[in-house]
This record gives sequence, C-alpha cells and structure tokens, in this order.
Amino acid sequence: MRIFKLFIVFFFLLLTLPLKSHASENFATSYEVTYTVSENGSTHASYDISLTNKDSQYYVASYKVNVGFSRIENVTAKDGSGSIAPEVNKSATGYTVGVVFNDEVVGINNTLFFNISFDTPDVVQKQGSIWEVNIPGVFDQNAFTSFNVHVRVPQKLGTPTFVKPESAGLKLDFSKEQLGKSGISLGFGDKQSYAFSLDYHLKNENLFPIRTEIALPPQTNYQDVSIEDISPPPLDVTVDSDGNWLAQYSLLPSKKIDVTVSGKVKLYLYPKKEPLSEIQLSKYLKQRKYWETTDEMKKLAKELKTPRAIYNYVVNKLTYDFSRVTSSKGRVGAKGVFDDPSSAVCLEFTDLFVALSRAAGIPARELNGFAYTQNTRQRPLALVQDILHAWPEYYDYNRQTWIMVDPTWGNTTGGVNYFDTLDFDHFTFVIKGEQSDYPIPAGGYKLPGDEEKKDVSVAFTKDFSFEAAEVDLLVDLPKTVIAGFPVKGSVTVFNKSKTPYPKDMVVVRNDKLMPKENKKAVTLIPPYGKREIPVLFEKTPILTNTTIIATIRFSDSLIPQQIRILPVYLTVWGLGGGVVILGTTITILSIIARKTRRIPILRQEGQASVRGQGKKP
Repeated sequence: MRIFKLFIVFFFLLLTLPLKSHASENFATSYEVTYTVSENGSTHASYDISLTNKDSQYYVASYKVNVGFSRIENVTAKDGSGSIAPEVNKSATGYTVGVVFNDEVVGINNTLFFNISFDTPDVVQKQGSIWEVNIPGVFDQNAFTSFNVHVRVPQKLGTPTFVKPESAGLKLDFSKEQLGKSGISLGFGDKQSYAFSLDYHLKNENLFPIRTEIALPPQTNYQDVSIEDISPPPLDVTVDSDGNWLAQYSLLPSKKIDVTVSGKVKLYLYPKKEPLSEIQLSKYLKQRKYWETTDEMKKLAKELKTPRAIYNYVVNKLTYDFSRVTSSKGRVGAKGVFDDPSSAVCLEFTDLFVALSRAAGIPARELNGFAYTQNTRQRPLALVQDILHAWPEYYDYNRQTWIMVDPTWGNTTGGVNYFDTLDFDHFTFVIKGEQSDYPIPAGGYKLPGDEEKKDVSVAFTKDFSFEAAEVDLLVDLPKTVIAGFPVKGSVTVFNKSKTPYPKDMVVVRNDKLMPKENKKAVTLIPPYGKREIPVLFEKTPILTNTTIIATIRFSDSLIPQQIRILPVYLTVWGLGGGVVILGTTITILSIIARKTRRIPILRQEGQASVRGQGKKP
C-alpha cells in the first residue's frame, strides 16, 4: 500500500481580512490556541495543533500557517520528537510559518501533535485609559473538528468591561461555535477620554449680513463634553431638536472668519437613559433624502422586524468598497445601495440601516464623528473630509434610550459584534435625525483651496474633570409700572462654564400680583449658551398704588427686586400730563381774556350805544 505525504497550508485570520482555509479531507484538525497577554502589552501566542489521520494511505510531512499579524518575533515550533526549525516568510497578509515534521505519523486514527508559538504586539493595545484585545475569528469553521481559544490577561487589568462574544462569559474561553466568524473583542476600563481641537472656516459670499452656525460636539447619552475655548466666541449656542449644539455667528458682507474650538470628551460604554414620548420619536420614522424606501424595501423591513435582524442583514448584504475611501464618488443613499450592494462605505451602511429601521417602525438616526482605529482595513473610516466615520443608532423602548451600532465595522472585521455593545472609540460630532444631510460635522467646514487642510485633531487624555456648570442671571423687570397694565420682563441665564448646564427651573414669585408664581422650565444650556425666560404678571386695577417685592430663584441664586405700581396720575407721565393740561388751560383762558379786552365799542352818530336812565333834557 502506498502512503502519500501531504503538505498542508492553513490560513488564519488574526488581524487581517479572512482567507479560506485549505484543509485535507483526510485529516481531522483540532486547535487549542492560547493568547497570554503580558503587562507590557506583548502577547505570547501558542497554537497546540493535532492532525488525526482519517485515511491509512496518507500522513502529513509538513505544514504551513499564514498568520495575519504585521509583527511577530521569537517564533518556535516543536513536535513529539523535539524542536523544529520554523521557516518564517513575510506574506501579503502577514507572515507564513512553515514546519517540516520530525515525526511521521502513519495509520488511521493516529494523531500528530505539534506546537507553533510566537510573540506579537498586535493582539492587545493600550488606548488611552482602555486596554483592548482583538482577535478576529475563524473564517472557515468546516476546516476544523474543533477550534478553541483561551485568552489570559494580567490580573491588574481586572474584570473586562465587555466581552465579545458574550456567551463566553468571564472565563475568556471560546469554542468555534461561540466564535463563529465574529472573533474576540475584549475591553478593560470603564471610560475613555479624548482632547480635541477643531477648526471651522466661515465666509459670507453675499452682499448683505448673514447669521450662520457651526456644529460643536454635543453631550449625548454616551458622552460628556467640556468646551474649553471657542475663539472667536459665538453670539449664542443653541440646542436643536436632535440635541446638536449649534454656535451662532454674524458675518458682514465678504467677511471671513476661522473658528477654533478646543475641549475634552469622556466616552462611556453603556448609554444613559433618555425617555422619549411617541410624539418625540415619530419624526425618526419618516422617510428623508438618503433614507428613502421602495415597496420591496418596506416588505423586507416588515419581515426583518427587529433592529438585530436589520443589523445582520446590512452587515451581510453590503460589500465595503475600499476604493471609495479616497474617491470622489458621492453618497448613493439607502435605495442606491440596496439596488447595488457591491460598493458601500460607512454612509451607505448607515443609510440602509436607518431606512429599513424606519420602515419597520423602529426610530433610527445617523451619527457622524471621529472613530479611533489602528487598522483601517478592519475598521475603516470613509467620510473623506478629515477621515471621519458614520454609524447609526436606534431607539430601544425597553431600555428607554438610543443604542449605537456599527454595521460597517461589523462587516469589515469579519463579524465582530458591534450590535450588543459598541466600544470606547466612537466620538459623536453631530446627530442627524430630522435631516439626513445637516448639521455638518467638524471637518466639513472647508473653503475652496483648503480641502487638504487638517481641521480635526483628537488625542487620548487622562485629564478630564466634569466640573459643575455655573451661570449668571440677568434680571430685566421694570422698577415702575403704571396700574392697569401687565408687568412684563425677562430673566436671562448665561452659561459661563465649560460644561452644559442641565435642565432647571426659573421661579419668579410675589405676594400681590397674579399669578403669584411664574414657573418656567429651562432646557439644557451648552457652554457659551444662554436662555431668555419671559416673565408676565396680570394687570392690576387702575387705581392700584403699592410696592411689591419679586423674588427670582434659579439654582442656588435668590434675587429680590422691588416693583412700584402707581396709578397714572402719580406717575411721572401722569404728573407731567397734569402740568401740561393745567398749562394749556391757563394759556387758553389768558387768550380768551385778552380777546375780551379788545372788543370794540360801537357808536351811532349823536347817540351813545349804551342808554342810561332818566329824563330827556
């Protein structure tokens, strides 16, 4: 009986795109892979591999593994008879490690055991305050009888904040069934902080003054933002219905200004609650430009039903087109990519998720911003201006909050789970819910000729303290009011701090006017922002003559103000009017008197005009 030598090459995805494994049907292949992370960030990878003969006519003489790491060192190999000198060669996808066995294991059901080990810095990264472990999964599970992965981390890292896939629990032992194609992603740490500097370029091309605005990174249910400086300072910073912070500027004709915004952001893995009513959420169910749906898409959405099913559909349906990252091809929208799924970037992954979700009755919207990545093949960015990223979020009624997901990275990582838990790498610049193309994120405010200029700078920082916001009050209530007229005024709240001032209440009380209490809600005020609250008390009887003390309470401030209410005749206007009337009366009487003295005495010839009494002469 002839016995044939087999030379087998296995391809593994570790940190690159998956390549299909080429395994002989004549062998049962099992892997026990252990990644041991050291405190200095290096990882020791050990592959214990067994090849069991399923046919008596074959045995394995050599073996190659293509590992997708960009850096490996200290490569060793051995089988049951001792050390093997590995042959290590650089490949297009990483490195190929080849071994020629000392042992010749012949015979059905006999097994050859061997080990390949090496060190790599590519498994674990220290990113700011977070340690991340990323090990992509097995592309062709059918090539293996079993494939188990064990991750061992230093005790000082503590309990992982997230484990993907979640089914493995905290033991960090994963079977091929648990892995699927999703790979392994671990995070250690509960928050991440970045410092940012953003440049905006504004110009008024009109012949008349304009008022314009720029979008600042807002506070969301996933992030806290501190605005350290805005230069030049804006007229105001408002909050739109989606929660965006919009800094407003006035520009004269032909005026050009460059605005620089610096600050810090702290990202959280799990979102804060954000209860919203059905009315508030209804606008996130409407079709918009780029979020349009056809009858076919609507039918599909009703079949998919859930956010998870829609996410999985988008991840598996679309193909990421890396050639578009630097191309000028425009955004095609949900309908365009549904019809041609072969050329998509993050905008299309997002558009299709939002459109299908809305068609299924699930509120959804788009986020644009910065996303941290060290591997642009696995986690690409595609908003060409300053290389930003787009991802969607949907509203979860049970959890009462918006949930961010990233179908783009779910696709390009070969299935890493970016649905159940995201990461600490997504920093939101703008929220697009009512409109699909506004506001414009930082990095998109470029003038002709400045397209290549870098306007977005983001770096890790540990120095983030979310200080309590402070405000100034400007009370504008009249000191004197004419009786019979309402009392009108306002209270303006200025946020003079780096952080947003939360929702609060302005209360203006008095003991004589109606209503006795003006109570008005103050919505969140961003840094550099203000809120003007109108104050109105009903008119008093026209003869009212009194003094009231109004007290303005906001936060810890209590400001008293005296208001004098006078009848019209006691006011300056009334007294002035009386003087005018009296003066006018006197003037009129004087004129009449003078005219009376000037009446002529009429006489007839030989006879007085006035007859006297007595006898005639």
